Order: sequence, then C-alpha cells, then structure tokens
Amino acid sequence: MSNDQHIPHGPPAFKLAGFCVWVFGREFEAAEDYWDGNWLRVLAHCGAQGAEVRVSGPILHLSEIRRWLDKLLPLQKTLKGSAELSCLEPYLRGKLSIKGGRSTFMLGITPDHLTQRHKFKFEVDQSHLCAFIADLERVLVEYPLRGRRAGN
Repeated sequence: MSNDQHIPHGPPAFKLAGFCVWVFGREFEAAEDYWDGNWLRVLAHCGAQGAEVRVSGPILHLSEIRRWLDKLLPLQKTLKGSAELSCLEPYLRGKLSIKGGRSTFMLGITPDHLTQRHKFKFEVDQSHLCAFIADLERVLVEYPLRGRRAGN
C-alpha cells in the first residue's frame, strides 16, 4: 500500500483520538456487487508523541465500517465492553474498550505488513464516542453498501 500521500487539508471522514481517515471515493465506482462495489480508497493516519504512520489505498471495505458501527452502538449505551475494527486487508486493526469508566483505543496500522508493525494506544474521553459514531454513520450514508454478500 502507498504511504506517499500527504495529509489532506480538509477534515477527515472520521477521527478517534490520534486516528484519522479520509475517504476519496469507491475503488470501483461503477461496480454494484458486494465485493468490488464496497471498497473505499482512503488515507488512514495515526499519530502520537512524535510518531506518525499512514497508509492509503483501497484498504477499507464498507462492511467493515458497518460491523464496527454495529458493535459501537451498544457500547455507547452500556459504557462497557469492546468493539473491534477487523479488516480483510492487513493494514488496519482497531479496538475500543470501555471498562470501569475508562475508554481505551488500540490501533494497529502499517503500510507494509511484511516488514513493519505499529501500535498506538489512546485513552479516549467517552464524550468523543458520539461524534465518532455520527461520523461513521455519515460515511455509510454517503457510501451505502452495495449488493448482497453471498449467502445473505
């Protein structure tokens, strides 16, 4: 995946702590099927205390955002448990956990999964969860899931 893209001037599509994602569109705009029609071209960036890692390309599938959002919604209500971002591509992994009133966000991000590993850990104010969920919902409104997964 590419790591040569500069940070865009506009606001990210979604942001949590030091993790930001900009969406540039679908990888295959004309595709209407579930697999090809739902890949997003993104720039994902994470930075904290002097470290910055970014990766770009068609690395995020809309179904992954939908699953993460579906796990975050009950977490927002109960303020306990965890919600994971699990991606098919090996460039991003995330987990938001709330336990005992403390929220922690762990992110794994790498532009080259064969030679690098980068992990970030953030303490997250629970008040930021509402805005983050709203951002994910906006992405899914702007880029609705296309097609149906086989077997559904």
